[in-house]
Amino acid sequence: MTLAEPNKMATNSKIKFDRVEALEAAMLVFWKKGYGAASLTDLTEAMSINKPSMYATFGNKEKLFVLATEHYVQSIDLQHRQFLQQVNVPLKQRLKNYLSSVIAGQCCEQTPKGCYISLCISEAAGENIPESALIKINEVSQFAYNSLVELFNKDEEAKQLNLDAEAELHACFLMTLLNGTAGMARAGKKASDLEPLLALALKGLGI
Repeated sequence: MTLAEPNKMATNSKIKFDRVEALEAAMLVFWKKGYGAASLTDLTEAMSINKPSMYATFGNKEKLFVLATEHYVQSIDLQHRQFLQQVNVPLKQRLKNYLSSVIAGQCCEQTPKGCYISLCISEAAGENIPESALIKINEVSQFAYNSLVELFNKDEEAKQLNLDAEAELHACFLMTLLNGTAGMARAGKKASDLEPLLALALKGLGI
C-alpha cells in the first residue's frame, strides 16, 4: 500500500458519507413540499451544495427525486415493514407494531408530517411529475401493500384466521387507514390521537 492510498480511501469514504447526507436532506425537502414545489434552490440549500455539484453528483431534479425516493424506502419504509416479519411474535402484535411505527413516523417532530409516499403519489395523480419520477413513486407505493398481501396469504396464523381469503382487500383496508392517518398527521394530529384507531382496524380484520 502506498502512502497515498489511505488518503484516497478516506476521501472516497467522506464523499460517500456526504452523498448519503445530501440524499437525506433532499428527501426531507420533497417530503415537505412535494416534487413540483421543491425548487432547485430549496434542494441545493438543504443539501449544502451548489447547483453544478448537484448536477454532477445526482443528475437533474428528476434523477435526484428517484434517488431520494429510494433512500426513503431503504432508511424509513423498510424499518416499518420489518415489524411484519418479527419472529415468535403473534400476528396481531406484529400488525400493531407495524401500524404504530408508521403512525409514529407520520407524526415525528424530526421529519415533515405525514407520509413521503402518500404525499408524492397524490401529487402524481395531477400529472405534474416527470416520467421516471412517476414510475418510481408508483413502484414504491406498492411495497407496503404487497408486503401486507404476502403476509395475509402466507402467514400460518393469518391463514388460520382466514385472512388469506381476501388478502388484497385486507391489505387495501390497512393502506387506506395509513393514508388517512398521514393526512391527519399533516393536519396536526398527534400520534396519541391516532393510535386508538389501530384497535378498531384490527378488530375490523377479526383479530
